[in-house]
Amino acid sequence: MSDRSEDRHKTLIPGRYRMGKGLVRTVTITDLSEKGCCFHDRFGRLSPGDYLTVRIGPVGPVEASVVWHKNHITGIEFKDKLHPSVLDHIRAHIDEKRD
Repeated sequence: MSDRSEDRHKTLIPGRYRMGKGLVRTVTITDLSEKGCCFHDRFGRLSPGDYLTVRIGPVGPVEASVVWHKNHITGIEFKDKLHPSVLDHIRAHIDEKRD
């Protein structure tokens, strides 16, 4: 993601993304912030600029666009930031990596 000044959290969260009305893929969200996330997409072939919606566990859909994709890892930026309380809820109740 382009702005690294925000808090980024290593995570292990089940997720899904959808492109348009068709393609749906299950992913593992490995990094999360208010502005975006990274996920492991075993079969995906996303490209920078692709538009998608993502579910972070049961949260979403959240509109986003692909910023980068390399070696089955994709970085996306959310259209609108996650509210801090939503991020806190995800980290406390959905993240399988929580402390």
